[in-house]
Amino acid sequence: MKKEKLFKKSKSKILKNDNGKPKASWIVKVIILAFGLSVFFSLGSEILMSRVNLIISFIILVGIIFIGILFDIIGTAVTSADEAPFHAMAADKVKGGREGVRLIRNADVVSNFCNDVIGDICGIISGSAGAAIVLKIFISKGGVKETLTSIIISGIISTVTVGGKALGKTFAINNSKEIVYKVAYIACLLNEKFGIDIIPKTKSSTRKKG
Repeated sequence: MKKEKLFKKSKSKILKNDNGKPKASWIVKVIILAFGLSVFFSLGSEILMSRVNLIISFIILVGIIFIGILFDIIGTAVTSADEAPFHAMAADKVKGGREGVRLIRNADVVSNFCNDVIGDICGIISGSAGAAIVLKIFISKGGVKETLTSIIISGIISTVTVGGKALGKTFAINNSKEIVYKVAYIACLLNEKFGIDIIPKTKSSTRKKG
């Protein structure tokens, strides 16, 4: 219950600095990023879905839904994780320790990107993928009613997405430390091997837990 309350409190502070002012620079970046990613993945999905068979189309759809759920889990875990263990890891020079601290200190930005940007994009693309699947079914099965098929597939997509995210949030809250560490470790490797820093540079005050 305590972690759930913390998660709700953190969500209410999304895109806020310590003084309560919006993070204008991040808002601009996230708008540009959301547009770019949405166009890129939507276009890629449309081209891919038009060239593969029905079975592969379903596999792609499941993959898109899974990505949305995965990023929702990451966003939830970051908002509910305790910062203290990662300070200890950083002090012991454990790979991923410093990145874990940075992720948690930027929980608002990370959560907004994972839960909202990626989540919304996956929702839009999964809807388009579902429409493409309906079209494939309608073309291959002449007797199938397009409207009924569309309603059923849309219902399945919504159910799996909502149910998956609900289960994912519970899992994320109960395993926040492990999830954040895995993401931090990957971020550390990307920075070391390729010089790619995926964690926001913005700073927020250290969160305290009772």
